[in-house]
Amino acid sequence: MIVEVRLFARAKDLAGAESVRVELADGATVADLRGRLAADVPALAGLLERCALAVNDEFAEDSLRLPRSAEVAVLPPVSGGGLVAGAREAMCRSVSKAHGRRIDVGCPASFQL
Repeated sequence: MIVEVRLFARAKDLAGAESVRVELADGATVADLRGRLAADVPALAGLLERCALAVNDEFAEDSLRLPRSAEVAVLPPVSGGGLVAGAREAMCRSVSKAHGRRIDVGCPASFQL
């Protein structure tokens, strides 16, 4: 099966693309996807072990089997209080589904130097 993986923040920068397509065997897991991504895009190898992966708008454990129509996002760790466009929305959808109601995450912040 072919899985399209959306990349955010540092993952997007390292890959030089907003998304990549990965070929996996039917029944592949999130762990299999991490391994294939590291092999196909070596620049991501060191970052992937620290990234959260979301499958169909929910954070996924490495043991999760990927459905054929999976929507996958790689969400690198963030700092400084900000989330990149798209990552915030994916996190909001995931948290909202888990709690059965709309929940927003993150907040605006400004800093003066």
